[in-house]
Amino acid sequence: MKFDFLNLKFIIGAFLLGFVLFLALFGNLITPFTANKQSLMDSLLPPLSGGHILGTDHLGRDILARMISGARVSLAIAASVVVISGVVGVIVGALSGYLRGTWDLVTQKIVESFWAFPPILLAIAILAFFGQSLTNVILALTIQRWIPYSRMSRAQAMVLRSLAYVESSRVMGGGLAWVMRRHILPNLMASAIIVGTFSMATAILAEASLSFLGLGVPPQIATWGGMLAEGRSYITRAWWLAVMPGVGIFITVLSLNLLGDWLRDQYDPKKTLNLI
Repeated sequence: MKFDFLNLKFIIGAFLLGFVLFLALFGNLITPFTANKQSLMDSLLPPLSGGHILGTDHLGRDILARMISGARVSLAIAASVVVISGVVGVIVGALSGYLRGTWDLVTQKIVESFWAFPPILLAIAILAFFGQSLTNVILALTIQRWIPYSRMSRAQAMVLRSLAYVESSRVMGGGLAWVMRRHILPNLMASAIIVGTFSMATAILAEASLSFLGLGVPPQIATWGGMLAEGRSYITRAWWLAVMPGVGIFITVLSLNLLGDWLRDQYDPKKTLNLI
């Protein structure tokens, strides 16, 4: 299968996401400041002043250093959520669609039970009960995000199980593990990657929302949502406190959505038929 790497969606999305990844991995090479270093004498400095590229906040902390910390936290949480929910959802959905019967019925009742709760309210309830920590944030965001993978995998597995080569493998003695490993799961990977790309964008928004409400990671860890919450009180006289993290969230989510659209276009069956 040929991928169109000259597509505008891929170029813009890859460039923006690459920029965010570069800041997250090598941001310490750009600024000498740390995310939590305070200097009240340098509080509320505007961008490009006093050696601070993006200015400082009300405690004199460097905005760029805190943006870099926020990028690391957001990407780490989003990647963890996507990997965990993707693995769980794909396996559960594939088994449900392939086995059918009682397993399928029980699985779908569980899916319907989880799906009945608004995602953000369920995440708030979990964090309010278990407390703030990186692990609890990942748990709160994963608890419902495996469902789209499961429903997608179930639908495709129901189609795959009736195909001739899958039935032939089963007739020739192929067990459940063999059929799943050789025929079902490999055919689900493309769709799972597309779902994962969009899910990563929504996970970043959800993490920022929880941090904005004060329910994300511990307060001493700089996050984009926490920076937005702190910047509300200074929006009229220090606009950069809220604008900079907002731009960071916007760029990251936009890049992931563009890459997700591009991947969906590449795996479009109609396009594949035209290439053939």
